[in-house]
Amino acid sequence: MPVVHLTPQRFADDRGWFTETWNEDRFQKLGVCGEFCQDNQSASLKAGTIRGIHFQRVPHAQAKLVRCIKGRIFDIAVDLRHASPTFKKWVGIELSAERGNQLFVPAGFGHAFLTLEDDCHVAYKVDAYYAPQADGGIRWDDAELAINWPMVSAAPILSDKDASLPSLSHSDFDFPYDGNPLASLST
Repeated sequence: MPVVHLTPQRFADDRGWFTETWNEDRFQKLGVCGEFCQDNQSASLKAGTIRGIHFQRVPHAQAKLVRCIKGRIFDIAVDLRHASPTFKKWVGIELSAERGNQLFVPAGFGHAFLTLEDDCHVAYKVDAYYAPQADGGIRWDDAELAINWPMVSAAPILSDKDASLPSLSHSDFDFPYDGNPLASLST
């Protein structure tokens, strides 16, 4: 499955708006497939907070459908499938509560985000339960990945776990390649 950027339609009136954040039939037509089993939400208090780059190893690999429900984030997906022609490449896009856009990150990709303003809330669906024994990650500033973070401050705010993640060359993962190389995102 490809990484997909999508913006569900909003129906607005004088009260505000309504949107479908998940519609299996519509999203499948856009290449977003998954039987989601768990919803997660995070709150980050300060701009410049980085969460990730995270993944779960096979057989517990997770696809994620990510959205920012308060504030703005820079969301990234990194291709971690060794056989992929786009292995180690990444894409990133701004997700915001105002815009209501989402990013689908398939299994086999690392995922991270940077908060672009204070008090950001992020919600995402996953298609596999959290499995601590399969938990993995890569340093946010790994030179091999060369992610162009739109830094809010010189030093990002990291959890102890994220600050101690290994480099790509010292990470252990083996994701299958499904024939879908990483492609640019539409905005």
